[in-house]
Amino acid sequence: MTVAWANLADDEEKADDAPAFVKELVRPINAQAGDLLKVSDFVKHDTVDGSWANGTAAYEKRGVEAFVPVWNSENCIQCNKCAFVCPHAAIRPFVLTDEEMAKFDFDAITMKAPKAMAGMHFRIETSVLDCLGCGNCADVCPGNPKTGKALQMVPFNPDAEDMKKEAENWDRLVKEVTSKQDLVDIKSNVKNSQFAQPLFEFSGACSGCGETPYVKLISQLFGDREMIANATGCSSIYSASIPSTPYTTNAKGQGPAFDNSLFEDFCEFGMGMVLGNKKMKERVVMLLQQASENAPEEFKALAEEWIANKEDADKTKEIAPKLKAAIAAGAEKGCEFCKELKTLDHYLIKRSQWIIGGDGASYDIGYGGLDHVIASGEDVNLLVLDTEVYSNTGGQASKATPLGAIAQFAAQGKRIRKKDLGMIATSYGYVYVAQVAMGADNAQCLKAIREAEAYPGPSLVIAYAPCINHGLKIKGGMGRSQAEEGRAVECGYWHLWRYNPALAEEGKNPFSLDSKEPDWDKFHDFLLGEVRYLSVKKAYPNEAEELFAEAKRMAQLRYKSYQRKAKEDWSE
Repeated sequence: MTVAWANLADDEEKADDAPAFVKELVRPINAQAGDLLKVSDFVKHDTVDGSWANGTAAYEKRGVEAFVPVWNSENCIQCNKCAFVCPHAAIRPFVLTDEEMAKFDFDAITMKAPKAMAGMHFRIETSVLDCLGCGNCADVCPGNPKTGKALQMVPFNPDAEDMKKEAENWDRLVKEVTSKQDLVDIKSNVKNSQFAQPLFEFSGACSGCGETPYVKLISQLFGDREMIANATGCSSIYSASIPSTPYTTNAKGQGPAFDNSLFEDFCEFGMGMVLGNKKMKERVVMLLQQASENAPEEFKALAEEWIANKEDADKTKEIAPKLKAAIAAGAEKGCEFCKELKTLDHYLIKRSQWIIGGDGASYDIGYGGLDHVIASGEDVNLLVLDTEVYSNTGGQASKATPLGAIAQFAAQGKRIRKKDLGMIATSYGYVYVAQVAMGADNAQCLKAIREAEAYPGPSLVIAYAPCINHGLKIKGGMGRSQAEEGRAVECGYWHLWRYNPALAEEGKNPFSLDSKEPDWDKFHDFLLGEVRYLSVKKAYPNEAEELFAEAKRMAQLRYKSYQRKAKEDWSE
């Protein structure tokens, strides 16, 4: 007997502009036909060394969500908060010139600020085929206080004409509208940061993921020169599950370089990148000095300027194109030093080294390496995505799991308190440390990441990230993960602070407490708003109250200790 579906005709292959790499490698693997690929297929695309092309996730267009946000231009105040918190970079602000706007027939509003964009046309657009429908964008949208929010979640039907139009708008905006990020300082405020193209987009992370907005933001600020060493875990899976690669490149072909290692050595892995880059820059300095001996004055001046500013990212971006041209000219004239320099000119722009891992790797298995790296004094940035549990391997307890929370290996609620990784790191005195929660304070999060990257030494940013393992009970679940971060800070469960050693060198207190005095009366209700705590209450009601009371007491003690540190007098 032949079943009806066995005789169904294959879908017609749709023509698109996907590169050969996607058509010949990515799509066969996604179709579970990777075993039919030949070694020669990989040789053809230069992947035999284990490298993989960036940006393949953009060609998947999954369209798996039930709801998508639709923009109401009349209610929009151009704050860009929706784009800031989007876990998948599936909603973005586009700024169009008059000439670009003339190509489209959709709604847009006139830009009021920043000044460099005044008079241009502003539109929020959603990639409806890449959105996962969590709703965080609509949740954080302040909208117009009189007329309502600018984003509304509506049912998604990929065959509906309005949704086809939205998908077409996205594709055309990406291809036909140039980025305007060079007109503003993208590091100055939350709004400006979102005019920068995300170089991390459309990952396979859970809908509403609390981790990916941090990863995406760093890619916007530093992605054109970013190098990433990633621990195995959620962040490695959604960052590089071959053939899907969400890290991508800008119009200049610049983008993050990513690789991952194990839980236990991800920091050492990143440290190797730092030291390797440092060694190669030392070689560049030596070669420039040797080449300058018989070079024109212009070459000598450029070489000296680069050597003096090689640790200044903005300066190296400014000098590198001119120095590259001078090196190429010298190589053409037969300078042997310039010929070697030409093979190393990708080291001319200062790299932004990030080491990324979850709390299991950072507080637990990989802590020895983390401690070794921050103690090195090297210029390296570490991002800890703190879900307070081993998210990717089944929800086991880690040293980041707080007192009273249920997790695997803590089935009756964890009986010891959470390790204070941040304060341990501050004890070195020369490590920049910050605790952030994007949904509680967008500006503090941006400021901490900006300061961490700018600090000429080791930096540690600990980012609170709600996870599906938490079992959020608030209406909307992970669609309100940003709101949950706000609730965590409001009640004192999580605290926002920064420790900047550069201030100590100026005789100022390096510790800044950025959280307001918590509303401690909300602490208990916050715990019961998550299944990981509520389960303890249901199974062990008497013990639960004792655990929760102790958790609150410890949180209060931590906050008081932070208050004392913030009031210390560092003046001479």
